[in-house]
Amino acid sequence: MRTSRLELAGAAIIVLAAATAAYAQPKYGFGKPATPAEIAAWNIDVDRDGKALPPGKGSVAQGHELFDAQCASCHGAKGEGGLGDKLVGGQGTLATPKPVKTVGSYWPYAPTLFDYIRRAMPLNAPQSLTNDQVYAVSAYILNLNGLVPENATLDAKSLAAVKMPNRNGFVQDPRPDAHNKACMSNC
Repeated sequence: MRTSRLELAGAAIIVLAAATAAYAQPKYGFGKPATPAEIAAWNIDVDRDGKALPPGKGSVAQGHELFDAQCASCHGAKGEGGLGDKLVGGQGTLATPKPVKTVGSYWPYAPTLFDYIRRAMPLNAPQSLTNDQVYAVSAYILNLNGLVPENATLDAKSLAAVKMPNRNGFVQDPRPDAHNKACMSNC
């Protein structure tokens, strides 16, 4: 008896559906699917365009106080580095044999600074800062790098408008499997 291609394709679909259903079942007998509210609580990332920046605002002066209290022990009093990364300086060094990658020299988009601080800092208590505090610390770090004035107050609109020095230092990855992710030029 001969099996047609259509019958083989149908059998393959049934096997695939059964395997998918088996895979979707809990393997360890505990846990539950995340609720929309739980997903929303963790869905806090901010892209380079700043469209997902939350409401709030913070000044350089407020950021200075917060930085001294929350950040300086790791990043140094003026962002010069220590236990944590150096945050300030490095402009003009990326094409040298010893590039200094900091917020002011390497980062291409200011909203991603807000995103990183909000999600990961301070190291001992990530996600503990309010949106206003994150705007303030972002303002202070950008001020230390000479990117916003000392009297600046940042919010979603003004932070997204900050033009970082290395904004054009990244190029699109042309490989089809890379989904056009940015990459540094000459890396």
